[in-house]
Amino acid sequence: EAQLVESGGGLVQTGGSLTLSCVASGFRFDDYAIGWFRQAPGKEREGISCISSNDDSTFYVDSVKGRFTISRDNAKIMVYLQMTDLKPEDTAVYYCVPLTDFRCTGAGSLAQYLDVWGQGTQVTVSP
Repeated sequence: EAQLVESGGGLVQTGGSLTLSCVASGFRFDDYAIGWFRQAPGKEREGISCISSNDDSTFYVDSVKGRFTISRDNAKIMVYLQMTDLKPEDTAVYYCVPLTDFRCTGAGSLAQYLDVWGQGTQVTVSP
């Protein structure tokens, strides 16, 4: 059974940094692109970044571009999201999810994901 476990969230002030981690199990991790998604209170869940299966391409939505960096370590079956210059609007529960393809080519990739959701990790950015 596929499983992903996110960690690394917390409470930070505006301008602070956090690095989220995601460990995967139960599926061929290096066959899949991985996306990071987030859901803020009262808002729709949104995909914000993805990375291809072999780490040769990444994508970021405009709201996080230049502030967030996605990476993966296939040997450790881990995906990371380094977040800098955090803003109150980044407050959300963050999830990592395998995409249906090995490629990460843009926003379209984030619309095609497997229905495998962990418990997420809460990020709260205070003003």
